[in-house]
Amino acid sequence: MSPRIDGQPKGVNELLADLRRASLVSSNHPYSVTSPVSYSSIVSTASSSAQPATLPPALRQILQIPETPPPPPRRPVRVDDHGRRLPPGPRPPRSWLERRDNVLRPGRRSKRDHERHLNFHKIPGTYSPDQGSLMDKLLRKMVSDWDFQSVYNRYYLPSLHSRVRSLLIEYLSLGGDRGVTVADLRSILLPAGLVDDEDAHANNADVHADAHTQSQIPGAEKFPDAEIIASLNRDVYFLDLSGSLGRSITVKELTNTLFPPALQSSSETVQDSWDVAVLPSLPQQLLPNLSHLSLAVSPSESPTVSWKQLLALAGKLPTLTHLSLAYWPEPSLTPNAKFTTVVGNQGRSYQYGGTGPYSHSLDDDWIEAIILLRKLSKSLYRLEYLDLTGCGTWFGALMQNSQGTQVDWTTDWGKIQTLRLRYGFGISEDTPLADGNELARVRSTAMQIEKHIVGQRAGKGRFIHVDRDVA
Repeated sequence: MSPRIDGQPKGVNELLADLRRASLVSSNHPYSVTSPVSYSSIVSTASSSAQPATLPPALRQILQIPETPPPPPRRPVRVDDHGRRLPPGPRPPRSWLERRDNVLRPGRRSKRDHERHLNFHKIPGTYSPDQGSLMDKLLRKMVSDWDFQSVYNRYYLPSLHSRVRSLLIEYLSLGGDRGVTVADLRSILLPAGLVDDEDAHANNADVHADAHTQSQIPGAEKFPDAEIIASLNRDVYFLDLSGSLGRSITVKELTNTLFPPALQSSSETVQDSWDVAVLPSLPQQLLPNLSHLSLAVSPSESPTVSWKQLLALAGKLPTLTHLSLAYWPEPSLTPNAKFTTVVGNQGRSYQYGGTGPYSHSLDDDWIEAIILLRKLSKSLYRLEYLDLTGCGTWFGALMQNSQGTQVDWTTDWGKIQTLRLRYGFGISEDTPLADGNELARVRSTAMQIEKHIVGQRAGKGRFIHVDRDVA
């Protein structure tokens, strides 16, 4: 052991040896105390190696000891905008925050002030994972990285549980950057490895009448039978496309996806005799047990949806029991001709479309809207739940009697028990008075519609509950 240089503080071993000797002296002589020299040396050495000892101010002045230096400042506590303490560690990258904000934020593409408060209502009776659960985090992660997941796991997506696939479509529609596309629906709902075959078969559907020609179609002999499709999607009863219609997919494309032409041709059989009466059957569909469908649109995209295409789709889905048409425009077959007029032979101008700019406000004419709603009710006669949030501009068509025609709430839509008629928008900071008056008008109209339905059923039909805004 090298000799210790004078003035150098003692090490840990030396301090322990001095304490051990002091304890031995006190144990051998009960009434003896440690020598002041050894004790002071130990204290001075310990104090020199640690923080300086604190003394009362009076003794510090007498002994002329300098002031004790203040402790080093601690790192300031980071808080958020609400005053809550943030977790320790560095701040997350900006890319993480932007990605997290883009996931499952309905109405984020809206530009108007009152559209920032949009919140698509989930259809009751469907499964929804708890926020922050493992399923919720996994689906959010898949949506944020969907471009990679749709290619890397293309052969495994159709093998997922039916409930998980329905949730994946919902998360893609609400939180995806572009919404749900036709390719996304086919990759999730069609059997693995047959998406390209279905496209090839659909593109050549006009030449498969001849048996020899049909055998030459690439992928025609590989397309699965309707029973295989039915068994794969038998448990898929919920399809949520909120926010995707008009942005990434149209109603016509949805119809062609749910009722693919290749599936129709695979179910055709040749009859033995022309004299045998064949009962008309429903078209083969991709989701045979679909009962809950959400076609809610964003208000900024509502002019792009078509009621004509909706009626064509509704005629093929008589099994629907729950439907959401939130933020749909007023029922009209010619919405672009609302301000168009034609000139007759006598020089008199006539309205081109069934609904003009003053049909509802001044003329109180709801005939076109009532006719379209009656056609919809005859196709969807099993509806039990209907969501019309954000459609307050044409709520009057639900109770008006125009030229002896009105919506039938007793027979066609006599099974509807819940009718959601809410305003659906927030109060804008720019026009708070106008939005408040519109909210009051929609609330009053919803109350009148409830009274009208109750009076029309006259206690013979099912009980009706109108979900409206609270005053």
